[in-house]
This record gives sequence, structure tokens and C-alpha cells, in this order.
Amino acid sequence: MLNLPKLGEVQFQQLQRLMQDASGIHLASNKRTLVAGRLMRRLRHFQLSNYDQYLAMIADPAHQRERRLVIDLLTTNETYFFREHPHFEFLGQWLAQQRGPVRMWSAACSSGEEPYSLAMVAAEHLSGDWSVTASDLSQSMLAVAERGIYSMEQSRYFPEGWLRRYAQCGVGEMQGRLRIQANLRARVRFREVNVIRPLPEDLGTFDVIFLRNLLIYFDAAQKQEIVRRMVGQLRVGGMLFIGHAESIHGFNLPLRLAQPSVFERV
Repeated sequence: MLNLPKLGEVQFQQLQRLMQDASGIHLASNKRTLVAGRLMRRLRHFQLSNYDQYLAMIADPAHQRERRLVIDLLTTNETYFFREHPHFEFLGQWLAQQRGPVRMWSAACSSGEEPYSLAMVAAEHLSGDWSVTASDLSQSMLAVAERGIYSMEQSRYFPEGWLRRYAQCGVGEMQGRLRIQANLRARVRFREVNVIRPLPEDLGTFDVIFLRNLLIYFDAAQKQEIVRRMVGQLRVGGMLFIGHAESIHGFNLPLRLAQPSVFERV
């Protein structure tokens, strides 16, 4: 029987501190098995026999890149196009009433499905100038997002006709995959941003901010501080979207509920 290394409580606590310090995300105790599974490949890659050796390695400044990879591996990245589709229906109606340039921000863009969904909705409903800024903590996810290549299965929630308008379907070696059209990709700017840190000074203000399915990983104080930063980047009259399973109830912020999980900056 294969004798697999075990991730003990002490080692798991070290990883919890690493994630807390780097991203603000708290790894719950019930995530230990998931963490062990995701990092097992790295132990095998370096031919290490236990997690103590791996933790000692990533603590070495010479292995800063590997330490960064740990953060990428332990950051949840599940997403798909038009996730929580009522948000995109509301956004389309709202955008159709706007005049002048529109700036949108996908603040936890993961592998890019959300900002490209925003771009498609904007292309459908806006005739003027618009742009999408997409940010994430994970460098590897940003690299995937910039390529804009996805499995054809990801198109299952595209509105009718949108796959043909906004993506190219692969042939030959690319069979079964799609790529977002170049003119749409050009509207989306990707950058690394850690929302638990002070935001970049050159970020600017936005008309729409999507901050979805990220707040669930933080405690109440952290959530309030993150949302406060977001509101600081949102123009009066702009819209903030959070995940349907998230709440900012009780936060003392200049926001008015527009519809469930959508707030207007007042």
C-alpha cells in the first residue's frame, strides 16, 4: 500500500497563517483534506517525503515563486460564464439606460469568465465607449484569463446567438474549445490586485463593480473593510454586485439596495 504523507495539525496551521497573511482568507479546519490533496502534487514534484520539508522550502526566500504558487493552488477558482445570471439581466437593463463612457470592474475575476460575461453584456447594450478591468490575486488565473480559451462546455449558459457573436469555436487541435473574440478581449484589462491591501492609486473610479463570491472567505471586520474600499472606487449612482449567498447587512456605507445582492452608491 502506498504510504502517503499526512498533513498534520501543526503543518495545517502554518498553511492557515500563510494564507491569512498573504490573502486574508481563513482556511477552515474542514479544508485540511482538500489542502493536502492540492499540495500533494508539489511534494511529488520536488520528491519530498513530508509536508515539513515542503513548508521549510517555501519559507526560504529563494523559493518565493513556489510560495506564490501555494497561494494560487489554495485559492478557490470555481466559476463559469454568466454565473448567477439574474445579475447579468439586471446589468443589461441598467447599461441600456446609461450615457457616456462606462467603466466596469470584476474584482475577483479568477479565470476570466466573469469579466468576459460583463464585456458581452456591455457589447449588447452599449453603443458608446466602455471598458472592463479584471483583477485577481492569483497570477496563474490571470494568465488563463488573458488567453481567453475555454472548454466548449463553458458556453452552455451563453444567451442564444452569443457564442457565434463573441467567440471562435476551435477546429483541429482546438476542437472542443472556444476563444473569446479578439475585439472583445481587447476591451478587458487584467491586473493583479489584492483587495485586502490598499488599492492601487491608478485604479480609478467605476460605474459597475462585481465583487462576487469572495466575501464569504472573510470575517465581518475584513468584509466591511473590503467593501468600504470598493465603495471608494464606485461613482455615485454606480452599482455594486455581491454574490447571492453573501451579505453586507449592517455595514455603515453609502449604499442603497437596488435588488437582492445589488447595491447603488448614494
